[in-house]
Amino acid sequence: MKNKTVPVLVGTLSCVLIGGAAIAAVSNFAGPHEDGTAVTPVGMRVTPAGRQTTLGDLPLNSAISPDGHRLAVTNNGQGTQSLQLVDLADHEVDQTITYKSPESLYMGLAWSPDGTKLYASAAANSKIRTYDYSGGKLAEGTPIQLPTKTPAGKALNLFPAGLALTPDGKRLVVADQLADAVSVVDLATGHVATTPAGHRPLSVTVSPDGTTAYVTNQGASDLSAVDITGAEPKTSRTLGAGLHPNKSVLSKDGRNLYVANGDDDTVSVVDTASGTTASISLAPEDGAPIGTNPTGLALDETGHRLFVSNSGNNDVAVVDLARKAVSGVVPVGWYPTSLALAGGKLHVTNAKGLGAGPNNGPSHPNPESAAGTAENQYSGSMIVGTLSSFDVPEGGQLQKTTEQVKNNNRPENAGGNVIPRQPGQQSPIKHVIYVVRENRTYDQVLGSLGKGNGDPSLNLFGDESAPNFRALSKKFTTIDNFYADAEVSANGWNWVASANSNPYAEQMWPANYSGRKAPYPSEGNAPEIAAQQPDNTYVWQRLAKAGVSFRNYGFYVANNAGTFNAADPVLNAQTDHNYRGFDMNCPDTAGTFTPLNATCGTPRVDEWTNDFKSQESAGTVPAVQFVRLPSDHTQATRTGAPTPKAYVADNDLALGKLVDTVSHSSVWKDTAIFVTEDDAQNGSDHVDAHRTLALAISPYTQTGKVDSTFYSTASMVRTVGLIAGIAPLTQFDAFATPMSASFTANPDNAPYSALKPSYDMTTVNAANAPLAAKVATQDTGTEDKIDEQLYNRAIWQSVHGAGSQMPEPKHNVIGSGGQPAVTGSGQPAPRDSDG
Repeated sequence: MKNKTVPVLVGTLSCVLIGGAAIAAVSNFAGPHEDGTAVTPVGMRVTPAGRQTTLGDLPLNSAISPDGHRLAVTNNGQGTQSLQLVDLADHEVDQTITYKSPESLYMGLAWSPDGTKLYASAAANSKIRTYDYSGGKLAEGTPIQLPTKTPAGKALNLFPAGLALTPDGKRLVVADQLADAVSVVDLATGHVATTPAGHRPLSVTVSPDGTTAYVTNQGASDLSAVDITGAEPKTSRTLGAGLHPNKSVLSKDGRNLYVANGDDDTVSVVDTASGTTASISLAPEDGAPIGTNPTGLALDETGHRLFVSNSGNNDVAVVDLARKAVSGVVPVGWYPTSLALAGGKLHVTNAKGLGAGPNNGPSHPNPESAAGTAENQYSGSMIVGTLSSFDVPEGGQLQKTTEQVKNNNRPENAGGNVIPRQPGQQSPIKHVIYVVRENRTYDQVLGSLGKGNGDPSLNLFGDESAPNFRALSKKFTTIDNFYADAEVSANGWNWVASANSNPYAEQMWPANYSGRKAPYPSEGNAPEIAAQQPDNTYVWQRLAKAGVSFRNYGFYVANNAGTFNAADPVLNAQTDHNYRGFDMNCPDTAGTFTPLNATCGTPRVDEWTNDFKSQESAGTVPAVQFVRLPSDHTQATRTGAPTPKAYVADNDLALGKLVDTVSHSSVWKDTAIFVTEDDAQNGSDHVDAHRTLALAISPYTQTGKVDSTFYSTASMVRTVGLIAGIAPLTQFDAFATPMSASFTANPDNAPYSALKPSYDMTTVNAANAPLAAKVATQDTGTEDKIDEQLYNRAIWQSVHGAGSQMPEPKHNVIGSGGQPAVTGSGQPAPRDSDG
């Protein structure tokens, strides 16, 4: 039995329109909706055109069989990865082959010219999977093993990504993403020849004559033209491209190479003979900041139109190549990644489908639970990808779909009399303190607050361990509809610092988090991580260029023999080098748990307090401060480490002390303190797995009201920018609603006094704590080098007791239906709920 097609806007393209008018109203909550639409955590509406088919976790690429009957899809998420075959006649999934870590798949897919074989990259396993195709089914064969050591005997991680076959089907070209190399496999002999390429090569396109492979280099922002005619491949030319190129496609005659540039929102048109490059803008309007994030490409049969998957705008651009301009756009699912065209119909993979929804079911994330955390409950793996299939629109129909996308992505930028409507306008707020913590959901801390939209059954940290956060929420503003724009810390820290997470980070973090040998794509100085030019991506870089003073406490720093430095020289110049970044051995404040490392030095908030008081005395308090308070990440039930409640209480007391200090200072009257989490992955929430904690603390927010305005990480970045007088960093903070509704024109300057948690903050986990033995195997030296699902279980049981049961599920994730899939080992795969 086939997997069911999801009944989401099934039928013609006109299903995205209601009564001939575009949908404009936006739900007040993120996630999937019963009508087949959705709202992203940023607040953009998702109204996918055509017929929707449920896929797996994070589909990044697809390839149509040469006979045009089947679409192969590779799902490359954090959880179970899979290869799927979709029947293009009925749009249903015919076959699913799954792989659990450490087995892997990645974005490389290539059919043999005769359609009898399919090749798929298995990045973490340094091999290419091979499949025989017959009778509408795939059968996995012997893989092609790539080198795992250099000629000198050193370990080598090629991490094969994009694949392309030569037209005769005899050689397979592989982009070795983490080795900055390209390999050519002789399929008859199995011989593998490898040559250097540019930095972080991603995709491969082979010329029609089979002599040249064109490789996009995400990290170098250029292309390698590789001569593959000889026994050993050799890079013959380096060609220009835009910023962080993703996939590419060649015209049938091989004269023009089209490249999707993920971080400058353009398509490069490369003349392969002369090497000259032209550019086509994909920006939704003139002067728009970046954020379109193009990833995939497809040419129509005539070669006159190019289709581009715009991951950031949740649409497909229709490009008129004669005019070198976008004719219109078509709405698809959240984060489209690849396109395939057959018979005038486009098939678009949407990596994040319709989003998450609640994750409060059995085995939901809980740092104190020993029960198994289900993949459909963890924010990093619960989002189900989809396939949107529709006829290519023409004329007036394309105009209608374009208007729909404009409505989906139209900002609601109402300002207030405290938060400026435009950068440069006056505000009574002169100082901003931006505090970022780690990984908690709204319900975990405020579910039982007694005001706001909370679920008491999911509240783990109450007045005993989080008295300050809860008191601040009551005393100032209870913000109960705030979403992290990321699923995990790897893309979360990109969002909190730059209001974006680019395609490289989105493609790479799932393999990093699932033990599949990928690097951590955040908080570093690698050029491919930056969502724009490396010197123009982050909020502090924009502040520096605008001449706005700022100071950094723990953002993007690394420990260098007890001195904490940021890789970015702009940030490092304004960094307190005694302020420790992420390190669970060291407390956020004094008077809590005993440091687990003798070199911890002054606790974080105490170091900040010393610096702040010196600035106050000198009259040099900066306009913006970045403060990292990570202890609420916890070490779950690791033996000898503080219990989760002790860690949260330490973090909570540090926050209380910070607010206490500021509110009793001379700058309190014109200060706003914004507090949030980098993501919400380590907990459960009854609204959506992205919903998280937020505070706006100021004399201008001391009202005790509830603010249920739709906000996200990008809203906070936008609000900080408006106060500081800088323009939006990306389309996402330009779109996001500023946090104006939390403010009032009538300030209340009453100070706040910190509360000491009643929970004993010296309490440590015993050897028999829930899941202590398993937790002990985890690496807590840096963020999220751990099994987050294991941590969630451990924390739940730490609070509720070993073996405690979790509430029944209410999640809105689209089910796949049908019979269980088949795993790579031939065993039944885990099955989602029926859709």
